[in-house]
This record gives sequence, structure tokens and C-alpha cells, in this order.
Amino acid sequence: MKARVLVPTMMGMLMGLALTASPALAKKKAPPPTPEPTAVSTAVDADISHDADNVLLLDLSDGGRVAIRLMPQWAPTHVERIKTLAREGFYNGVIFHRVIDGFMAQTGDPTGTGEGGSKLPDLKAEFNAVPHLRGTVSMARTNDPNSANSQFFIVFYPRFALDHKYTVFGRVISGMQYVDAIQRGEPPANPTRVLQASLASDKKGPPPAPVSAAAPSLSAAKPSLSQPN
Repeated sequence: MKARVLVPTMMGMLMGLALTASPALAKKKAPPPTPEPTAVSTAVDADISHDADNVLLLDLSDGGRVAIRLMPQWAPTHVERIKTLAREGFYNGVIFHRVIDGFMAQTGDPTGTGEGGSKLPDLKAEFNAVPHLRGTVSMARTNDPNSANSQFFIVFYPRFALDHKYTVFGRVISGMQYVDAIQRGEPPANPTRVLQASLASDKKGPPPAPVSAAAPSLSAAKPSLSQPN
């Protein structure tokens, strides 16, 4: 599977122009024509208690919970895919494998390489007129517009060069400070993970925080006869 990556260009104003495959993996034939964007309302309800079935919760390994308003009005097929994978536990344990400071954080690949995805078929593009503002959540893809599958990215700062080229399906409505804290790198040396992805309507609490390795205590090193070995 081709890498679904966001590659910034040398010109600052065009940084992050495309989530494309690397040249070595690019197809020789021309990609399909880009679909025309659909005009939609960009208004987003920031109240997590409203329409809880369309609120995606990401519990991150940095201890924060991020709430994303899913917008089926913008991209119904993509929203349904995200909800299906979240309920299957597909995103649990997945790292943010490509995080560029001042640009975006990308996740959704179980292999952590940028080349993986789910076993479900790729999605037909649902490009819309929603701008890539801070907190926008959009699908990653190859140079084929109809190649989005499971990977998505969250924008740190506005990136209007991405508009009409990637399917926007949601926006962060709570916990953007935890998105800002995601470890940078391609991939990061110590990547931030999605410990649990769930829908607010499922009413799942945050999972236990990962326990860091510690030196064994004296009692652990030499268990007494009353302790199981």
C-alpha cells in the first residue's frame, strides 16, 4: 500500500500542499481527476453532549482526551468509516507516525509506517469547501483522490493550500492542547499513541494511563512465601 503522507514543499506558502506517495511509489499513469468540492455549512456544534454519536473521543498516551465533532453533512461515507473503525477498536494503540511542527499530526496506520490501513476498501473522495483551519480533521490519501482508508490528520495551524484536495470530516472541539503536545517526528522517537478511540455515545471512560517501567522493589525481587511467584 502506498504511503499516505503530507509532504511540505520548499516554498513556505505551499508547505504541506499534498498528502502524496513518495516518488518511488508513485504510479506512472495520471491520477483520476479531482472531484469538485461540495459547498456545505462550516458551522460546528462545540457542545460534546449534543449528538454524542457524532463525537469521536481520542484518549492519548500523553494523558489527554481529544473530542472531535464528526460532520456527516460534510463527508457521510468518511464519517461512517471513522465510526466503524473506532467501534471495532482499530485505532486503539496506533501511533501518530508523522507529526510536523506548525503543520499537522497524522495517525490511523496500524503499521506505524504511513503505508498501512484497514482491510476495508478505499473510499471515494468527498471533497468539500470546508477550510483547513486549526483543529480541522481530514483524511490522508495517496496521489489518487479516491485512496483514503483509515489514516487521518489534525491541523495545528490553518493550511488553506490543502482545501478542496482532502476530505475534511470533522473538527476538534475540545482538548486541542493535547493535540499540540503530540510528539513531533517522522516518526517520532517516542511517539504519542491513541490509547482508545470511542464515540461519546458509547460512554467509555478513559483507559488506565500506561505504567512506566520502574526498578523492582526489594519485596518484588525476593517475594516472601505468602506471595505468589
